[in-house]
Amino acid sequence: MKDLKKMYRSQQSDPFPGELHLTVGDQELIYKKRGWTIQGEEKGLRYGENPNQPAAMYELHQGNLELNGLRFVTPNKGLLSSLKEEHIVQSGKHPSKINLTDVDNGINILQHLTAKPAAVILKHNNPSGAGWSDSGVTKALSKAYACDRIAAFGGAVVVNSPVTQELASYINERYFEVVAAPEFESGSVDILSRRKNLRILKIPGLGRLEEMMDSPFLEFKSLVDGGLIAQYSYLNEIRSSGDWIPAEAQSGDTEVVARQPTAAENEDLLFAWAVETGVTSNSVLFAKDGATVAIGTGEQDRVGCVDITIHKAHIKYADNLAFERTGLSIYELRQKAKQETSWQETLQQINQETEEAKGGLRGSVLVSDGFFPFRDGVDLAIEQGITAVAQPGGSMKDHEVIQAVNQADPQVAMVFTGQRSFRH
Repeated sequence: MKDLKKMYRSQQSDPFPGELHLTVGDQELIYKKRGWTIQGEEKGLRYGENPNQPAAMYELHQGNLELNGLRFVTPNKGLLSSLKEEHIVQSGKHPSKINLTDVDNGINILQHLTAKPAAVILKHNNPSGAGWSDSGVTKALSKAYACDRIAAFGGAVVVNSPVTQELASYINERYFEVVAAPEFESGSVDILSRRKNLRILKIPGLGRLEEMMDSPFLEFKSLVDGGLIAQYSYLNEIRSSGDWIPAEAQSGDTEVVARQPTAAENEDLLFAWAVETGVTSNSVLFAKDGATVAIGTGEQDRVGCVDITIHKAHIKYADNLAFERTGLSIYELRQKAKQETSWQETLQQINQETEEAKGGLRGSVLVSDGFFPFRDGVDLAIEQGITAVAQPGGSMKDHEVIQAVNQADPQVAMVFTGQRSFRH
């Protein structure tokens, strides 16, 4: 019988070479394997996606790739693959591949959210919540946490501002596995290190992520037959409200034009579109007041994704109420109500408040990583009280989708992005 707890703590042997040389036409990229001396022992990644998969991380060390006049990211940018021993402030159980790829996707999202303090919580390479706030990074993280308290359990926290003692205390009161930040203010590490298994990563480049915005990297997908697919990495073309495309469409002799978003709606749409770049497709995302309300990931059909995300919003809203009032999750409260009639009134009240609030979706905005092939997904969201939508556009049914927001009472705004943000 395997010792399962020991399995998750064990270090896989690393058979990978110290360097990788990639020839791209007449250009060469040289990658060096990363490892660290931790507690007197040389260590690379603990393991890959699962404990029986050896893995290694490589840093782009040499070579400046240029294709078709576009210059790709250059070596030594000082982000995740450039971590040195002094940046692994505390190794905890020592990072595995999934710990670092979660942090990497947090960096991917935060590069689009440099205008104010921002935080994202990652779980299984998808954001469970994200937030930003002029009031500081602790407020941003509390917004992200409120999106999905349950999914945040054991997640990775990535922030673009220094960790203060206030933020460290907030993090320490909850269970996370990783925290990554550009800097840690005096006393904050003392608070965080009370959790011995927490991985604490200092990534100075998190404080200057705007440098990443215009340089793609070379992205690979390995196929099961040993083949590769190469592509340019995704570049977000929506940087300000002036980058939206008016939602307009023609059907026969009739032209339909959607309402433009207000300033507040624009800010939430821009925030939501930035977070959406890090969500596995097919996906939709609801946001309000600088925070995600519900995130739908990896569904095969768009209307189904909207429906599931609405359901998630209601569940998570009810869970927050349940935890605040009883210290129980919504699932634990449901079990209590089945067993003891004294809990039924509390559950009924929470369910009623959740329904009245539409799971917190009333007044939110909706973004979609791909166009709406039919109006049904938008109609579902309108029933929840959304006020604005951003989506790529380009569907044969764009005119019907725009009619859906124009027929809403009050009228819902819509803009096109002109680009898709699928992530597979």
